[in-house]
Amino acid sequence: MNIVVTGGAGFIGSHMAARHIADGHRVIVVDDLSTGRPAKVPAGARLVEADVAETDLEPLLAEEKIDVVSHHAAQIDVRHSVSDPLDDARSNVLGSLKIFEACRRAGVRRVLFASTGGALYGEPRDGRPAPESHATDPVSPYGCAKLSIEKYLHYYRVIHGFEVQVLRYANVYGPGQNGLGEAGVVAIFAEAILAGKTPKIRGDGEQTRDYVFVGDVVESAARALSAGKSGTWNVGTAVETSVNRLFELIARALDYHGAPEHVPPVPGEQRRSVLDGSSVRRDLGVPAWTPLEKGIEITAEAFRREQRPSA
Repeated sequence: MNIVVTGGAGFIGSHMAARHIADGHRVIVVDDLSTGRPAKVPAGARLVEADVAETDLEPLLAEEKIDVVSHHAAQIDVRHSVSDPLDDARSNVLGSLKIFEACRRAGVRRVLFASTGGALYGEPRDGRPAPESHATDPVSPYGCAKLSIEKYLHYYRVIHGFEVQVLRYANVYGPGQNGLGEAGVVAIFAEAILAGKTPKIRGDGEQTRDYVFVGDVVESAARALSAGKSGTWNVGTAVETSVNRLFELIARALDYHGAPEHVPPVPGEQRRSVLDGSSVRRDLGVPAWTPLEKGIEITAEAFRREQRPSA
């Protein structure tokens, strides 16, 4: 297949592009490079530098005979969405609509969308991991935008015959991550430790998140594309980990023995976030999730390699 990966010079998108190439597909990466880097684009992929909110992609989609758009381009910083909801909506909602309209006009009828879990559901109800049927109660403009995009995709599926795979990611981490946004806390800790700085934890550190390894995310997305059917799936492990515990794991992997600095919490920060990812494993045959300890070790080693000077 011919696949466009928006945001393919970023963290998750670059891993997704590499997987598509490994699976034998032809890949074109569309990225404005505001946070992505050309070096992240995998060998064999073509890079088109463009802001999806400002660029009409119809000519590219038509000329390259694109079969699928894997939409990972986004403004991903929850805190930025709170401080500037208009910019968040421009990037996420309007940018996505521009892509979907280009798909409609160019005859592309398959879209895989990288959505969110925790920011969409809010605090999990009844103390259990949130399934896909959980009420959607976003408490940030970022979550509101992602939910809006899902609703637009429902419209395009029903009215225009799109095949749509929506993946609601938990907090994704892994090699190649940067420290942007709340989900980047693994990278934030690792970068601070390797730079000789004291890592900072906001609040008491007992807030919990569901951390899912990027390799598992890519596997889920690849299987969703090959399934050939529409659906919405959580991509999360159903395991909550506190920020304090996460710091312990990263510190151990990087042989760091110092204590973190606790700083004031962010007002209104979500205390808990955890997803029930059993449906994606059942429906698409996704293997068991990578244990957090193993994923952190792999990620820490990748950060070490990046820090080493070239020979």
